[in-house]
Amino acid sequence: SRQIFSVFRRFTPLVEGLSLDEAFLDVTGSQALFGDGRTIAARIREEIRAETGLTASAGVAPSKFVAKIASDMDKPDGLFVVEPGEVAAFLAPLPIARMWGVGPKAAAGLATRGYRTFSDLVAAGPAVLERELGSWGASVFRLAQGEDPREVIADREAKSLGSEQTFEQDLRRPEDLARALLGQSATVAGRLVVAGLAGSVVAVKLKYADFQVRTRQARSPEPIQDTESIHRMAKELLQRFPRRPMGIRLTGVSVSDLVPDDTPAGLFPDAATLRRKALEKTVSDLSKRLGKQVVTRASLLGTRRDRGASDGD
Repeated sequence: SRQIFSVFRRFTPLVEGLSLDEAFLDVTGSQALFGDGRTIAARIREEIRAETGLTASAGVAPSKFVAKIASDMDKPDGLFVVEPGEVAAFLAPLPIARMWGVGPKAAAGLATRGYRTFSDLVAAGPAVLERELGSWGASVFRLAQGEDPREVIADREAKSLGSEQTFEQDLRRPEDLARALLGQSATVAGRLVVAGLAGSVVAVKLKYADFQVRTRQARSPEPIQDTESIHRMAKELLQRFPRRPMGIRLTGVSVSDLVPDDTPAGLFPDAATLRRKALEKTVSDLSKRLGKQVVTRASLLGTRRDRGASDGD
């Protein structure tokens, strides 16, 4: 993450982190030095590959919203440019699921109302969308046309909420690691609830007994906030770490690419999602009133004595 963000900042100080290796860059003031947006993006990709061995995809566009969509058009190793005069034509045929923050469930809900592409939303007009979708209607109408006034907020690298734990004795058994990740997932979920946020990128960090640190991350199709969803992704990520004979000294879970919890993905939640969110809210409220340990999962009982230094959980 540090190496990648270091490359970003060679070309502009206006870097706003989205996750461990993803960011918005405003290069408006850098073009006299480095060339246009396409040229800068190409150079950034080249330098990332040369210094880290990693491929990178990039999207260049007049706004954050359109740039994010563009960056997803040619993954994992491509460059996609949307010129200012091409925004409307670029967005019009795209399926609504391409809209940042709209997951499969929300897209399916919109489809039942006859909205399948960006052009469908534009054709409906703001008044109809507000009547059918509430306060989100006006926003989605503007976004469907590529209108996004948000500026890049500098000096906010890898905006995320996380929890880490260092253990007195190294963990070796998979079930112990899974249990540690469960506790950290619950902590992160509680923090997300308190902050009124949800996130789409889950990352797991492991520090081995030889102090080597490795991370793995994955993206959820929709922003998530609850312990069960975070822990499920964390366990899947755990399987992607190399098998090593030594124990694990530290584990960590974080959620990034954060958005307010009232985002479109929550327009059409299923019953299970609603129950999980209600449970997280109840646990959060009880913890604030009575202390953090008043409610916990049965699978975490009796684990406190095994724990070492924590991040304050």
